[in-house]
Amino acid sequence: MQEIFEAWVTPVMVGGLMLFMSFIIWDLARKSRAGKFGTIMLFIVLGAGMLGYVIKVVITYLMESGAGV
Repeated sequence: MQEIFEAWVTPVMVGGLMLFMSFIIWDLARKSRAGKFGTIMLFIVLGAGMLGYVIKVVITYLMESGAGV
């Protein structure tokens, strides 16, 4: 039962954390009056870590499922 709970809750919580981090980046851009270009740069640079995590999860899934063979 605990494994099933963890399997469902962990992706939801990580997704929620990523949404919250996106809100923080947007709020930082708004409060610093970064403009359009600055906001885009903030999302690219600070969002790169989140993108790296998503890519890692996808690659791990593909390797474990044998889809790359």
